[in-house]
Amino acid sequence: MRRGGAGSRVLGSGSALPRRIVTNDELAARIDTSDEWIVERTGIRQRYIAGEGETTASLATDAARAALADAGIEASEIDLIVLATATPDNTFPATATKVQHALGCHGGIAFDVAAVCSGFLYALTVADAMLGAGQGTRALVIGAETFSRILDWEDRTTCVLFGDGAGAIVLGAGEADTPAREGRPGLLASRLHADGSCHDLLYVDGGPSTTQTVGHLRMKGPEVFRHAVVNLSSVLGEVLEDAGVSVEAIDWVVPHQANKRILDATARKLGIPPEKVIVTVDEHANTSAASVPLAFDTARRDGRIGTGDLVMFEAMGGGFTWGAALVRM
Repeated sequence: MRRGGAGSRVLGSGSALPRRIVTNDELAARIDTSDEWIVERTGIRQRYIAGEGETTASLATDAARAALADAGIEASEIDLIVLATATPDNTFPATATKVQHALGCHGGIAFDVAAVCSGFLYALTVADAMLGAGQGTRALVIGAETFSRILDWEDRTTCVLFGDGAGAIVLGAGEADTPAREGRPGLLASRLHADGSCHDLLYVDGGPSTTQTVGHLRMKGPEVFRHAVVNLSSVLGEVLEDAGVSVEAIDWVVPHQANKRILDATARKLGIPPEKVIVTVDEHANTSAASVPLAFDTARRDGRIGTGDLVMFEAMGGGFTWGAALVRM
């Protein structure tokens, strides 16, 4: 758990998606499902699936390059890369080091964070703390996944839910003499949680130390849904209290794009108008650690999120892990 923040500022954002789009109708031609069934239960209409030559590292690198260009920052100015992923290119080294090499920003800090769908929030909070501790002045925070490679494509309850992609932001160290909560842009507050007792509700049934295989994703959907609504509404309240901000002051909520029904139920529980919630699950499906930065970049590029806006990030994933962070743009 983390209270407050070092006030790191979002300087730019970017995203990347695989070339191939897979619609619900295409899946329905292969498994026992339908477009109507998927849309009614999840809100998903399509997803992007990585093809030959497209990996977590390549998508992360493309998203990072887009974020650097948006920020007007050269790769050589990056001191820190924190990459959130549950689908790394290799067991080791960290996928972040492959991105670092591809960008040409050698010599700084680069490592991965594994917190599944909450990974981007964990990475954001870690990067903010490290910049606040003087470990650098510019950081890339990336969420990138190729979940299609750990799906059981015969299991219609899971394979229809996920997609591949990457999102990235450039963070700049905050100004110590002007707290972000007093009006300057920056990270106002964040909270992180985990509960390992929920392991069997959402997990992958393999790994180097247990089965020596990658394994497939397994999920008990109704239980995950119930925990998600309770945990997310609770952590959003914690962050608002830490920041001293009312729910009415939030301009935008950028949630983890797992399921439209979870997004709607969480917003109702907190009294957040649906028009303030950024929804991209229909286009991207659930891209795990990539979903929050992907949705954020989408809303920045289309002009919804602008300078001065208060933006709440939130996510929950396997573990369970969950968290939220409030940022002033």
